[in-house]
Amino acid sequence: MTTAALDGKVALVTGAGRNIGRAIALALARAGAQVAVNVRASRDEGRAVVDEIAALGGAALLVQADVTQRAQVDAMLGAVIRRFGRLDILVNNAAVRDEADFAGISYAHWRAAFDVTVDGAFHCTQAAFEWLCKSPAGSVINIGGMTASTGAAGRAHVVAAKAAVAGLTRALAHEFAPYGVTVNCVSPGMIDTARANAAPRHHASHRPLLDRRGHPDEVAAAVVWLAGEGGRFTTGQTLHINGGAYLGI
Repeated sequence: MTTAALDGKVALVTGAGRNIGRAIALALARAGAQVAVNVRASRDEGRAVVDEIAALGGAALLVQADVTQRAQVDAMLGAVIRRFGRLDILVNNAAVRDEADFAGISYAHWRAAFDVTVDGAFHCTQAAFEWLCKSPAGSVINIGGMTASTGAAGRAHVVAAKAAVAGLTRALAHEFAPYGVTVNCVSPGMIDTARANAAPRHHASHRPLLDRRGHPDEVAAAVVWLAGEGGRFTTGQTLHINGGAYLGI
C-alpha cells in the first residue's frame, strides 16, 4: 500500500472487473480503502482484481450482482455491510458502451443502456443511501463519458444514458448535501482500454490536446481525489479526464 489517504474507508465499485473499473478499485485500495469489487458475470476477472488488492496488502470482497436487478443490489449491499460494517464510497461505473446506428437500434437495445448505466446507478445509490449518510465523509462518484457532452454517431443510446447520469449527479448532490455526502461525476474520454470490438468511431475525429490516449489509472486518480479530503468541498460537478479532447480538436 502506497498511501493511507482513504484509510479506514470502505468502497464499492460496480463493473470493476476490467479497464477503468479495475483501475479504480486498485487505486482506492492503494489509498487505504477496503474495496468491494462488483461484477455481473465475469467472476474470474473480479476474483483477479480481489487477488491483486490482496497482493497489495489490502482487503477486498468480490460481490457478483446485476445492477439492473434491485434484489441482487440489495443482497450485494448486505454482503458489503456484513463484511466491512460500513460504506463510505460508491462508484457507479457499470455501463453499456457499445455502438449501434440509431436508425436500426431496437428499443430493447436502447433500453439496455439505460437499464445498466442509469437504473443501475439509481438502484445502487438508493440501496446505499442509509450507509453513505452514516459515513463522516460519504461520497458517490458516477462515471460518465465525454460523448455526453460532445455527442457521437452510433452511440445515441450510450450518449443519452451518460447525459442522464450527469443530470442524476446534479440532482443527487442536492439530495445528499444535508448529510454531508458529496456526489460527483468523472467523465473519461479517449482512454486506452481493452476492447472486444474496434475503437469507437468518434475516436477518429477527436484528438486530445496532449496527443495521446489516457490511461485508466488517470481516471482512477480523479476518483481517489474526489473520495478523499481534497474533494470534500466539491459536489454536483462533472470532472472531465480526456487530455483536452473535449475541446473538439
